[in-house]
Amino acid sequence: MSETARVHEAMDGNVLVLTIDYPSRKNAIGPGVRQALEEAIERAHEDRAVRAIVVTGAGGTFCAGGDISNMNVGTALDGRERMRRTHRLVRLMARGAKPLVAAVEGWAAGAGMAVACACDSIVAAEDARFVAGFHKIGLMSDMGLPYFLPRRVGVGRARRILFYHEVVGAPEGERIGLVDFLAPPGKALEVAMEKARFLAAEAAGPIELTKKILSEGLDDALADEATFQGLLFTTADFQEGRAAFLEKRKPRFGG
Repeated sequence: MSETARVHEAMDGNVLVLTIDYPSRKNAIGPGVRQALEEAIERAHEDRAVRAIVVTGAGGTFCAGGDISNMNVGTALDGRERMRRTHRLVRLMARGAKPLVAAVEGWAAGAGMAVACACDSIVAAEDARFVAGFHKIGLMSDMGLPYFLPRRVGVGRARRILFYHEVVGAPEGERIGLVDFLAPPGKALEVAMEKARFLAAEAAGPIELTKKILSEGLDDALADEATFQGLLFTTADFQEGRAAFLEKRKPRFGG
């Protein structure tokens, strides 16, 4: 992984804190960050000393989305394989034994919003903001967001957020069920640690088995997502959307 893209691990009692630190891309998730998160969470699931996990971002931003500069996909099969690798992380978060709490400051955009929603609880600073925005580059939402989001906010509201790129501030997010707990600006990690310590003190078995029940249907949703996103990676609209993003201009989609 690049020296400028890393995931820091720190133990605080029985809570493992994972901090995404990719300053040049505002903590965007590329293969290196994804793999580091996956490996850290996998180790945590095997470590009896870890009873809960907090996921956060460095520098006042949770995660600005996927690392679009790294999205070079040749064929639909390549795209499907890319999604299959990504889904290992999603399954570990949603179906794994340990509870996860997201501590969100600043933006949780695109893949960052998906990572937050894959956690069991979301703590957000009052000035934090959430947006999907995948369609702006000619892709559908992924990393399980089409599965998790309607389960938090309902299908109708999920359509608005996914189709219209609606920006949801944290107070509104709490009102509609996207956010579980609000924190003062700059205090999301502090509040998330309080929630994680509470979960760490609970019996582990009921939490693990409840997570499995609540994630029923996830595998089917991810299978469809991998196929559909794999196809979209090969479209002219994605090529145009990616180029427009990197060139900082409005895309001209052909449909």
